[in-house]
Amino acid sequence: MARKRSSSSTIPPFVGEGTILDTDVVQEIESSYLDYSYSVIYSRALPDARDGLKPVHRRILYSMADSGLRPDRPYVKSARVVGDVMGKYHPHGDGAIYDAMVRLAQPFAMRVPLIDGHGNWGSPDDSAAASRYTECRLTPAALLLTDGLDEETVDLEPNYDGSLQQPSVLPAAMPNLLVNGASGIAVGMATNMIPHNLVEVVDAARHLLAHPSADLDELMRFVPGPDLPTGGQLLGMTEVRAAYETGRGVVRIRATAEIGPLPRGKSSITITELPFGVGAERVIAKVKELVTSKKLQGIADVKDLTDRQLGTHLVFELKAGFSGQAVLAELFRLTPLEESFGINNVALVDGQPRTLGLVSLLEVFLAHRVDVVTRRSRFRLRKAEERAHLVEGLLLALANIDDVVRIIRGSRDIGEARASLIALLGLSDLQAGHVLDMQLRRLVALEVAKLETELAELRETITYLTSLLTDEGLLRAVIGEELAEVAAEHGTPRRTVLVGGDLRALVTSRAASLEVVDEPCDVVLSSSGLLARTPLHADPADGAGRRRTGRSRHDAVVAGVRTTTRGRIGLLTSAGRVLRVGVLDLPTVPAVTTGALSLRGGAPATEFAALERGERVLGLTSLRDGGPGLVLATASGVIKRVAPEWPAKGDAVEVLALRAGDEVVGAAELVDGEDELVLFASTGDLLRFPASAVRPQGRAAAGMAGMRLMPGAVVVGFSVVDLRAPEGVLDVVDEPVVVTAGGLPPEGRTRGPGTASSVKVTPLSEYPRKGRATGGVRCHRLLSGEALLVLGWAGRAPAWAATTSGDPVDLPATHGRRDGSGAPVIGPRPAAVGRPHR
Repeated sequence: MARKRSSSSTIPPFVGEGTILDTDVVQEIESSYLDYSYSVIYSRALPDARDGLKPVHRRILYSMADSGLRPDRPYVKSARVVGDVMGKYHPHGDGAIYDAMVRLAQPFAMRVPLIDGHGNWGSPDDSAAASRYTECRLTPAALLLTDGLDEETVDLEPNYDGSLQQPSVLPAAMPNLLVNGASGIAVGMATNMIPHNLVEVVDAARHLLAHPSADLDELMRFVPGPDLPTGGQLLGMTEVRAAYETGRGVVRIRATAEIGPLPRGKSSITITELPFGVGAERVIAKVKELVTSKKLQGIADVKDLTDRQLGTHLVFELKAGFSGQAVLAELFRLTPLEESFGINNVALVDGQPRTLGLVSLLEVFLAHRVDVVTRRSRFRLRKAEERAHLVEGLLLALANIDDVVRIIRGSRDIGEARASLIALLGLSDLQAGHVLDMQLRRLVALEVAKLETELAELRETITYLTSLLTDEGLLRAVIGEELAEVAAEHGTPRRTVLVGGDLRALVTSRAASLEVVDEPCDVVLSSSGLLARTPLHADPADGAGRRRTGRSRHDAVVAGVRTTTRGRIGLLTSAGRVLRVGVLDLPTVPAVTTGALSLRGGAPATEFAALERGERVLGLTSLRDGGPGLVLATASGVIKRVAPEWPAKGDAVEVLALRAGDEVVGAAELVDGEDELVLFASTGDLLRFPASAVRPQGRAAAGMAGMRLMPGAVVVGFSVVDLRAPEGVLDVVDEPVVVTAGGLPPEGRTRGPGTASSVKVTPLSEYPRKGRATGGVRCHRLLSGEALLVLGWAGRAPAWAATTSGDPVDLPATHGRRDGSGAPVIGPRPAAVGRPHR
């Protein structure tokens, strides 16, 4: 037991065996605790900012590299590696060493795994098998960290008992700390670093290498955010930037989910990517707990279908009547499907723990690479100079081979021969010894030529390495090229989707969305491409049953579909695709009982779906399986009817295989399969036939002949007409009508002298039904100056028209003659025709 000493006591200059020292208890505890803290911080818990490794990881990789466990060698038992590491370099328990090995081999923990494991190496829910059951070897990426150890690139230090040497840091040709992250708990501090994409980090490092004064915003153009091994979505980019600037921050990681339909009105939620560090069993256990306690409703069953082929595949089957979006929002709120990650970038720099931002982390790594490449170049230069010195001696000896042979034969011993060679040829002691060791085969002319070629190459190498060591710009260029090779060979695409915005705002908006009731609504598409949703009840300001009139309306509604607020609808495009869109994301416009709907509050479809160049949205679909399905018509007269079973994955689905140069000109959802299909040709012809004449085809089919066209003609309009008696009509006669417009082709839309444009409204009953794949009948006689029919539409009256900008166009009164010329148009002609929304 330590005893408290008086302040006047002193420690004797020599302490022998059996001597008792009086030590202050407080001082002893402080000293011992500081020693322990430093040992934990420096030797166990925190990674080095240069190679991104803790001592145990560094010793594992060094031991495996020293044992030759390269990617092209056979696997060896993990227990053997653990034993070597424990016996030679790391005097701690085998369990701790094996646990560290396991993390280096797990692809869900490491963005770029460093150990290639064979056997059961665990999952996010389960631990790995014992070391006696698993096998391992290094991955190609691990060689990036260890290559160059034999070229004096880093300092060596004694191992724990002084019997061996071990590297104090690895050469690390890869920015391992940023790529793979790290976690550890020390005394009084901790580290928790998030993984990133190798290609993005290398691009940022190369930019900083070329522009040392680059700021954080410049580097974030290359590293927009973390990239986790398990993918998912990362929320809170403002927090990411704060972490990159200060080294600390909090982000939220959300699972990737897809909502799909099931039979009998049910739906399912499929989880394909989980948050970093979260396992499926943990999610299932939490969901079962919440369902049992009735804190989570709507889930009928949960299945874990994860396997090697599907990857993560966790399916939640919902009860009938529950919205998938609403249940998914609750899952994010209550379960580990959305988790927080606290970024705390603490690492060792010059042996001291520091909190580092993105710029500092890259600077430390690049400074290490500069030092490694410099030391490697010095080593190679020395080796090249030593070899060139020996080759020069050999060539000099071969040029005077007769004298060399005479000296060797006339000398009494090697020492006399060495001295004579030095005196006669001016060789150094090292060269003379090498000449004496020369084999007789070196006397042939071919060997002389090889030595001369080797000497020339060595001199080029010496010149290059000398310039590399004296030119900092060249040195940095070499480092940049090596980093580019690393990214090209080992880089992979980004897995994590970054969701921009403030984290608090994202969480608040998500909570607010839960307050939206999943009620029926309509989604409408306007002639100018605006999308909006509108509730089914009337706007009180409009007055029940009162029809809004006048020119206050904006746009013509060219398509509409009935759905729910939390549902999804599909956009039918001119490329023959269906693009899925969430209804909740669409802007809301007020509802009216009857009459026109103002879409000035709508938004372009391009804000909700990724359209390709030249692709347009033509119609809408409810995405329901079964039923009569969809029908599409192309400019070349092809018609296709498809009743797809929508796949569970993917936001874009191809429903028509278009021929080269063709495009869809009209697409709509059938009502009951007994609808009428009406096609309009640019020659002024109309073809009308029942939808039942078109047999349904699969999504991959190219369709069938719909309308026979004259040479040079194209289909300019397509409509689906429901002939059933309408319900709920107030004061409108809903007789089916046809609206046609003649004019100039699209490239000649500007009206000038001698040009004309006319519009005609005709009852549909004036046009006889004909068979599919025929030419139809005349529907519009073109006026003088009109080149072709530019617009055709068929549907129930009243028909409303709008220009390309959405401004309304007054249509003429109904005309009885189907082949008449129509009424001339004053001002812009209509670009689209639609029905008023009810």
